[in-house]
Amino acid sequence: MTDRISTFVWGLAAALLVAFLIFTLGVDKLSSGIGAFFLMCLLLLAAFVAFALVLGQVRGDESLHADRTVSIGEPGPAHFLFHDLRSSPLWLVARLYVGFAWLEAGWEKISGNPSWLSSGQGLNGFWVSALKTGAGTSHPAITYGWYRNFIQFMVDNHWAAWFAKAICLGEAAVGLGLIFGILTGWAAFFGLLMNMSFMLAGSASTNPVLFSLSILLILAWRVAGYLGGDRYILPVLGVPGLGRPASRSWGGAVQEVPQPSGD
Repeated sequence: MTDRISTFVWGLAAALLVAFLIFTLGVDKLSSGIGAFFLMCLLLLAAFVAFALVLGQVRGDESLHADRTVSIGEPGPAHFLFHDLRSSPLWLVARLYVGFAWLEAGWEKISGNPSWLSSGQGLNGFWVSALKTGAGTSHPAITYGWYRNFIQFMVDNHWAAWFAKAICLGEAAVGLGLIFGILTGWAAFFGLLMNMSFMLAGSASTNPVLFSLSILLILAWRVAGYLGGDRYILPVLGVPGLGRPASRSWGGAVQEVPQPSGD
């Protein structure tokens, strides 16, 4: 990937990654808070300009649709983001952001005192808090009655002990899968399910942001993990367009892509 679009994308990904690191550290933790904030704004502006230039060039690149076989066309930017391997650096940044968020959440539960691997006390406390309603409670009421009944059922049947293990290990597994780009689409899907579960229980926190990014990662499952394990795993699984002939169950036309040479 040595063309101009690839150069822009790599630059955009680098700017977003640096901006994310500055934001994660916190401007108040740096020696010059105002300077760090100004630098982050410049990086985000540069990322926006770079992305606009990329999309402008993609719109005029008809070769992206050379093997389109459906009657309803797809906009160039959408094709670029969700099907073009040159967008993979952008998805690498999104994967790292969401992946580290899940890994950190899972590790905190695993290494906490008490650990969720040995006790369901923390999860049970969350469930009980979610079930509280009325004035004076710190947790918002659950909107959907069926989900409230489901949580009440889990509390009554003491599911917290084994469910806590599944949650903390699942969070860590999703994080590792996204960070290393292993079955990225599935990792994002299971992360999305956990985000949805937490939000249904009334917990916002970072869940809406992670939920939205997970949807995009699912849509870009073919290319999101290309800079990772999926570059080698998906062709073995027979995914069309990634080097191995497609079976009828996948459908669609196959576009052969040069296989990695191991360098």
